[in-house]
Amino acid sequence: MKIEILGSGCAKCKKLEARTREAIADLGIEAEVVKVEDLEDIMNYGVLSTPGFAVDGEVLTTGKLLSVKDIKKHLSVK
Repeated sequence: MKIEILGSGCAKCKKLEARTREAIADLGIEAEVVKVEDLEDIMNYGVLSTPGFAVDGEVLTTGKLLSVKDIKKHLSVK
């Protein structure tokens, strides 16, 4: 599973990355977490509001700082 955090490196983006890593550890799953910070790459996903959260190339949320609980829900259905 590849999880992408789409954002320029703002505080919310960093917090989302940390929460994502925590959710992965809690679930005990294997996943690659990638930060996408290039604005052009982010816009290619159609994300206009950061942070964006994508799993296996599918953008699931934009402009939200998800809780660990919400991230776990997204990862459990994948």
